[in-house]
Amino acid sequence: MNVAVIGAGTMGSGIAQVAAQAGHTTYLYDTRKEAVDKAIAALGKTFDKLVEKGKLTVEKATEVRARIKPATELKELAGCGLVIEAIIEDLGIKKKLFAELEAVLGGDAVLATNTSSLSVTAIAAACAKPERVIGLHFFNPAPLLPFVEVVPGLATDHGLAPRMYTLMQAWGKTPVICKDTPGFIVNRVARPFYGEAIRIYEEGIADMPTIDAAMKSVGFKMGPFELMDLIGNDINFTVTKTVWEAFFFDPRYKPSFTQQRQVESGRFGRKTGRGYYSYPEGGTLEFPAVDATVADPIAERILAMLINEAADALFWQVASAADIDLAMTKGVNYPKGLLAWADEKGSAHWLGVLEGLQARYGEDRYRPSALLREAAAVKRSLR
Repeated sequence: MNVAVIGAGTMGSGIAQVAAQAGHTTYLYDTRKEAVDKAIAALGKTFDKLVEKGKLTVEKATEVRARIKPATELKELAGCGLVIEAIIEDLGIKKKLFAELEAVLGGDAVLATNTSSLSVTAIAAACAKPERVIGLHFFNPAPLLPFVEVVPGLATDHGLAPRMYTLMQAWGKTPVICKDTPGFIVNRVARPFYGEAIRIYEEGIADMPTIDAAMKSVGFKMGPFELMDLIGNDINFTVTKTVWEAFFFDPRYKPSFTQQRQVESGRFGRKTGRGYYSYPEGGTLEFPAVDATVADPIAERILAMLINEAADALFWQVASAADIDLAMTKGVNYPKGLLAWADEKGSAHWLGVLEGLQARYGEDRYRPSALLREAAAVKRSLR
């Protein structure tokens, strides 16, 4: 089966690499020919590095490189059995693309979107055959992170999700099938990692390096501000805003003025040299040593919100408990699954933290999940 990837940015070129390494002839298309040329040149350097590190032989690297073909027109993708879209997170633009693709591709071709937060069902609505549209949400960098969310839309053929699940396994990925709800698993459950950290900063409880250090002290590889700078504040803010709007402006997902101002000023993070932190060339970030009396309340507040979100995703059957925990450990490299983490102190403990926050602030933002309440009442595991 030939594969096509639409969008030659970091994500698109990474997905193309994964498909080519899995043995597929892979076409890489972008409306800007120079973007495709740049991506293919960068992939060549990537394969050279993999050879240097002994992860690929010269012969294998040459084979994989030869499988990646530039495409300058959509009609060149006519023979592909799977097309994965990895373009800008704009529903109108994605729908227009899918309608154009459907006119070019064969009737059995699968149309997949790599959207991180938009509705797969809404994208599929642009097609005459929405049953062949599905979400395949990879995580950046796609060649390194193993997790893929397989997201069937309302009209997706019932057999397509299992087929794509099996294909992703063949590509060496760790897939889960989840419901087409805003943010799917990871981008829904992870929102408090960023949002509550910003809230703590805005209240003047701690500065950004202290908050980052607090979360690193409980096992996170990166703190929330450090991670937002890596992701890009423009991207992170857009996902937050999209999820908030998709949940009908639920206050739990409300974006912050702090991050909006970062975006308005062009302080996107590492890619612009400045975000929440400054990034001089060759410089590294340093974080303070934080005493447990300072770190623990910060970490507990953010963790309570994360655990509550994971419990709510389980309550609404977005995915199974095992898959929710797998998503957070494999998709965003959390030190533990959140539902497993909740069980260490018990649901009653986390319920108490949330009820304390709700009493203090009087905000629906801190309302506990029904599932967390139920588990606390009978002293049972969330899993």
